[in-house]
Amino acid sequence: MRVALMVTCVNDAMFPDTGKAVVRLLRRLGVDVEFPAAQTCCAQPMVNTGYLDEAVPVVRTFVDAFAGYDAVVTPSGSCAGSARHQHGLVARRSGDAGLAAAVAETSPKVYELTEFLVDVLGVVDVGAYFPHTVTYHPTCHSLRMLGVGDRPRRLLENVRGLRLVDLPQAEQCCGFGGTFAVKNADTSVAMGADKARHVRGTGAEVLVAGDNSCLMHVGGVLSRQQAGVRVVHLAEVLASTEEGVGGPSGHPQVERAREEQR
Repeated sequence: MRVALMVTCVNDAMFPDTGKAVVRLLRRLGVDVEFPAAQTCCAQPMVNTGYLDEAVPVVRTFVDAFAGYDAVVTPSGSCAGSARHQHGLVARRSGDAGLAAAVAETSPKVYELTEFLVDVLGVVDVGAYFPHTVTYHPTCHSLRMLGVGDRPRRLLENVRGLRLVDLPQAEQCCGFGGTFAVKNADTSVAMGADKARHVRGTGAEVLVAGDNSCLMHVGGVLSRQQAGVRVVHLAEVLASTEEGVGGPSGHPQVERAREEQR
């Protein structure tokens, strides 16, 4: 099976450890994952803002970059949702039959990470170790557009040392929403504050989600509140082992935070 990593723009620019974690995790599970250097944006920002014509060359670059792979794995429900649901809309609007055919070939092969682990590889125990109290936020696109369901929780429940606590009103949006956070800043901040309040109420050390854009938003609120709650992408939790990155403590970011607080 030829598998490609779609790292996403936000991870490439701001959270490279997440992409590295996906590679470590998949290789540990016996998957020889590749990184196509020609990949760029999934086109979601353009589509969400109404620039569908401008999204055409971006979608064309996407299908060219990932042509020939059996699966395209991404640590983002948001970007997976864009590839699976928005690319077809863009291609049909363009009137380019060749592009529409390429999208129809590529889009069904795009998987959010937990979908690939559970549905394709058939695993829920990936051999991870993360000895921390964790609460999980199901991001909107993974929950509503992709329907990942309980796959992330099943994976977290099988992480050794991890204590998973329920997040009240978990299915409520965190308020980020890409350009929504810019165009409707006051509403976005209020929604983020609600989410942060529920996170604090769990007593968890770590907030986990499958999209770094959402973690960036809620994590910013938690940081300004000096809540002492860290945000970590699900891929980084699943990639953590006793022997691997982060050592026995499970994750370097969490341990650095603990040292700072001592």
